[in-house]
Amino acid sequence: MEELQYSKIYGAENAGIPLVVIHGLFGMSDNWGTFGRNFGEKRQVHLLDLRNHGRSFHSEEMSIEVMVDDLSAYIASIGADQIDLIGHSLGGKVAMQFAIDHPEKVAKLIIADIAPKSYPPHHEDIFNALSAVNIETVENRKDVQIALEHYIKEPGVVQFLLKNVYIKEDRSLGWRFNLDVLKGKYTSFITVGVKSGIFKGPTLFLAGEKSRYILSEDKANIEKQFPKAIIKTIPNAGHWVQAENPQAFDAFVAEFLDN
Repeated sequence: MEELQYSKIYGAENAGIPLVVIHGLFGMSDNWGTFGRNFGEKRQVHLLDLRNHGRSFHSEEMSIEVMVDDLSAYIASIGADQIDLIGHSLGGKVAMQFAIDHPEKVAKLIIADIAPKSYPPHHEDIFNALSAVNIETVENRKDVQIALEHYIKEPGVVQFLLKNVYIKEDRSLGWRFNLDVLKGKYTSFITVGVKSGIFKGPTLFLAGEKSRYILSEDKANIEKQFPKAIIKTIPNAGHWVQAENPQAFDAFVAEFLDN
């Protein structure tokens, strides 16, 4: 019996092709709550927690391939023939690979601020900060915040990570994500690119204007694997495009899905 990812569903009563959303590294479905509520008014929206994130199961296995399999199992469990798929960052990598491996399952694909290329390791500061927090012994979230701020100077990143702190049954604090596995398996799922293959369906790439994740020289590679790709820029946004300019992000997504 394979374990299914945790999901938060909005607009469950709505007919049509379900919209499935996958967050990035250290993220979770809760980060997309406002988006889910907005889009759930007209369609069915499934916000997933990747394995080792949020409220999903923890596992020693962590690779793009197993996350693609998780998504496959989830889609089968909701009985959908096809989905519209949004992935941000790590979730975008999973979404791209899923679309290439299972093109018949994806009606429309939206990729938020990631290209299909491999990236060098670039989360060392975050791992150092998280590893410096003794999560079992800290008294409260404020202590966690102070510890993180020693290492991370961007308040937005600190707040993003703090969303993962929760109170366990014994009243001690814990991380929602599986820090040991994410740290140990980091290079096997972050620094790999999307494997070769082509998805010929309608695809929208949304790049943050202030982000360096999608560069002008990535356009040729994107179009090679996603020949119908449209690439648009979200103004005044860094890597967290959906949070930093939700109005523009939602408008681009709605226009793409409705046409």
